[in-house]
Amino acid sequence: MSGRTDSGPGAAVADDAVAETVATGADGPADGVTEARRARWTAAGTGGLLCLAGLAAALLRLTGTAPLLVPVAYAAGAALCALAAVLGHRGRTRRALWLLVAGAMVMALGDQFD
Repeated sequence: MSGRTDSGPGAAVADDAVAETVATGADGPADGVTEARRARWTAAGTGGLLCLAGLAAALLRLTGTAPLLVPVAYAAGAALCALAAVLGHRGRTRRALWLLVAGAMVMALGDQFD
């Protein structure tokens, strides 16, 4: 005897149902699920907002008399923030946070070249 329980397709469905019941609880989603969803939306929204701000700044600096390095830095920072938005949407909120910080730092560095 191997000590294994039933491993047929019915057991997997029963395990999924138990896991879903534990995760959602009787009243609705568990606090951990709600917090994770909120973190994903926050990371995705912040990344998208910073991406749009960086692209707008890059376009404004491109039309002005600033050196070419300034709009390139803004665009690179915006690209990092866009990647952070994608990662945040997929649930990689810790990496998204670090990319948001890096993108904002790149944009701030580009502003110093002006």
